[in-house]
This record gives sequence, structure tokens and C-alpha cells, in this order.
Amino acid sequence: RILSYALLAAVAAASIQIATAEKKAGKQVPDALNFTMKTLDGEGVALEKYQGKVVLLVNVASECGLTPQYKQLQQLHEKYAEQGLAVVGVPCNQFGAQEPGSAAEIRNFCSQEYGVTFDMLAKVDVNGEGASDLYRYLTQLETKPTGAGEISWNFEKFLIDRQGNVVARFAPRTKPDSPEVIAATEEALKQE
Repeated sequence: RILSYALLAAVAAASIQIATAEKKAGKQVPDALNFTMKTLDGEGVALEKYQGKVVLLVNVASECGLTPQYKQLQQLHEKYAEQGLAVVGVPCNQFGAQEPGSAAEIRNFCSQEYGVTFDMLAKVDVNGEGASDLYRYLTQLETKPTGAGEISWNFEKFLIDRQGNVVARFAPRTKPDSPEVIAATEEALKQE
């Protein structure tokens, strides 16, 4: 047991040294990815896991007129994941109560109706006092073409580049396969 504790202490010390060295080397977590959320399974997930990827973050809902965008989001995921795109769905029930389901219901709906295999986070609020810290951060940024301000409806999209910069924000009705989303995504994927 003493050896086990000593080994654990050595591993912990080495981890701290590595983390400190990475920070000194400029590998700090970008602000846009410096949040912890929960998955649909209720597990904590640090968004820093997406560091070095291009992230398309979308607040989603299952009973919205825009819900068919799940199909286009899945197509983007399938086309660009190997190049470094991470599509991330964030369910929200703040707009017309169009995401009333439990985590299991959301997962089943997305899987059965649209074959979703991209990452889905737990349901959160994106506006108001109860808004998640991530969305409080994102909505205060002056990001083109939409600008700063509250989320207007389901399926608003934020594009985050490999360095963790929020490089675009698209309105809900701007489809994931629209020329402007594709162009911005491909441009971000080209960057190292």
C-alpha cells in the first residue's frame, strides 16, 4: 500500500509538471473551450477536449420546425470529422418548449430519426439568468455575421477554430449546409 500511495503521488506530481510545462509553452485552454459541461449521459466533460479541432456548436431541439437541420449537421460530421471538425449539439428547451424530453428521449430521437453520431451535451439554458456559463460567454462576443446578443431561437450556430477563437455565428435559419457555413468551416479546417 505504501508503494501504491508513493506511485500515485509520483504520477500526480508528474501530471502537474506536464500541465505547468504546457501552460508555459503557451498551450493554455482557450476561453471558448475553458468550460465543463455534461454529456447526455450526465458525465462531466471538459470542452478543452476539443482543443485543436474546429467546433460547430449548435443549440438544438427535437420539436422545432428547424429540427431537420440535424440531418445536415450529421452530414457535416460525416464529411469533415476526419479533417478535425467536431459538431456538438446542445439541447435547449427555452424556445417554445420544443425540447421537453429527458436525456434518454433526446438521445433516442436523435439516433432513430437522424442517425446522429456527433457529440450531444446535456440540456441547458442558453439565455437569461440560468444560462450556462458557456453561452453567457458566447453571446457576449461580437461575432460575425450575427453579432453579440442573446440566442434568438433553436439551431443558432457558433464556429470555433482550432485555436479556440469563435470565428462565426450563424442565425438559426442558416442551414448547416449553406454556402456560408460550409465556406467558414472549410476555411477554419485549413488553418493549423
